[in-house]
Amino acid sequence: MRLLLSCVCCCALVSVASAQQQWVTVKGQVVFPANKPIPKPAALKVEVDKKECLAKGAVLDESILVNPKNRGIKNVVVYLRPNNPNLKADFAANQIHPADAKRKPEEVVIDQPCCAFVKRVTVARVGDTIVVKNPAPIAHNFFWDTANNGTHNPTIAKQTDWTMPNPLVKETTPIQYKCTIHPWMAGYVRIFDHPYYAITDEDGKFEIKNAPVGNFQIVYWHENGVRGGAKGRAGEAIQIAGAGATMEMKPVDFDVSPK
Repeated sequence: MRLLLSCVCCCALVSVASAQQQWVTVKGQVVFPANKPIPKPAALKVEVDKKECLAKGAVLDESILVNPKNRGIKNVVVYLRPNNPNLKADFAANQIHPADAKRKPEEVVIDQPCCAFVKRVTVARVGDTIVVKNPAPIAHNFFWDTANNGTHNPTIAKQTDWTMPNPLVKETTPIQYKCTIHPWMAGYVRIFDHPYYAITDEDGKFEIKNAPVGNFQIVYWHENGVRGGAKGRAGEAIQIAGAGATMEMKPVDFDVSPK
């Protein structure tokens, strides 16, 4: 009986803490520095399957995509961290929005219709499954080598799909994927064990929904590095305020040029 009452009390405390926590939608934009010329995607050197790969025109280097109209940078992964210098620190249970408990694992699709990965940068959650599509008239392969999510190198025949055999588990570092048949093809995936992440769109804009009110860290990751260098891995201080509203951040400069 005492054990039962103890469990009931614990559940009640968690419910009260969750109810007291307040939530905000965080919006922002990541832009290329105004004092630097906007990089233009160059044509990549295609030496394999030229007929098929160049059927729709040149294959462009999409490692840096900057919108010339507003300098917004596409494919920057933006995510929150606890206000803790320990890179392995987790969010407290009451800092995760209750609606997240209803989230179901998803199939995260990576396509390669014309000798380039779409999406080049992918975000996923623990429990999701990677599905790699190959609608092209030629074979591709999908190679990745990770600490926690195995090593895979399947050849994917033309107009077929391949599904990763196991759901994704936590990986704190970015994972690069490649097609070794067509060596210019590359992309990245970031895997999160919480819901507070986003990827910038064509205008460099992002949105993180249901973020908890309080003091946290925010990280800006691009395949060419982290904003702030090595120190930036732990994030930059952010105070999330304005319960129930939308918090609009000022545009953030990020020089994503290769270092």
